[in-house]
This record gives sequence, structure tokens and C-alpha cells, in this order.
Amino acid sequence: MSLEILLRYVHFISIFAIVGSLVAEHLLLKKTLTRSEIDRLSKVDGVYGLAVLVLLAAGLTLWLGGYGKPTAFYSSNLVFHTKLALFVILGILSIYPTVYFIKNRKGDPNENLSVPKSIFWMLRFELLLLLIIPFLAGLMAKGIGF
Repeated sequence: MSLEILLRYVHFISIFAIVGSLVAEHLLLKKTLTRSEIDRLSKVDGVYGLAVLVLLAAGLTLWLGGYGKPTAFYSSNLVFHTKLALFVILGILSIYPTVYFIKNRKGDPNENLSVPKSIFWMLRFELLLLLIIPFLAGLMAKGIGF
């Protein structure tokens, strides 16, 4: 098996992990949560974060390592840069919910906490970005933006 195929596979599987964990976070989120539920959410968020790092590592290796398409194909493609910018925005948006989950998971497991509405909206916006990014990837694979 070539390294390129392995990198593409890891990249693809990490996308599934990102989508799955983000959807799980959204489904588990409620207006009030116990600390044990927040702890569970922080673990799901940890899977999300790990998958993002794996995706980034595999993606950067595919881009800058010269596997598959030449580096210039990606570097001079406006659609690729748009996709990359949305991915960075996705990462920035995920910081606040992650910090909230980490800060509030410790303590009495049965204590109820109100979840700020901004966390709901951030997760929803992240899901929206996850709908747009694969569309851009499809455009990019067809050479649009090059």
C-alpha cells in the first residue's frame, strides 16, 4: 500500500470522526446539563479535537509532501484556500465550547448547570461549515479555482 493511499484513508476517516463527534455533541447538548453529562461531552469533544489534529496532519502532508497532485495544484487554488480558511474558522469556533466543557466537568456529578446559548449557536455554525467544506473539496477535485 502506498503512503499516499494511507494518507488519503486517514484523512477520510478523520473527516467521519469529526462529523460524528460534532453531531454527537450537538445531540447531547441540552439547556441544562449535569457535570457528569458535561464530562461525557468533554470526552466527545476530545475525540473531535484529536480527529481535527489527525485531519490537519494528513492534509498538510498530502498538500506539502507532494503526494498525489502536485503542491502547486493546491497552493494556487482559490477554492482550496477558502476550504482551508473555513477549516481554521471551524477550529476557532470550537475553542469556546471546549473550554466550557473542560472548566465545568469537575465537581458534584449531579449538579445542574445552564449551558450558554452561544455554545448551541457555535455548534450549529460548525455543523454548517462542515456542510460547506466537502462541497468545496468536490469543486477543488474537479480543478475549479485553479
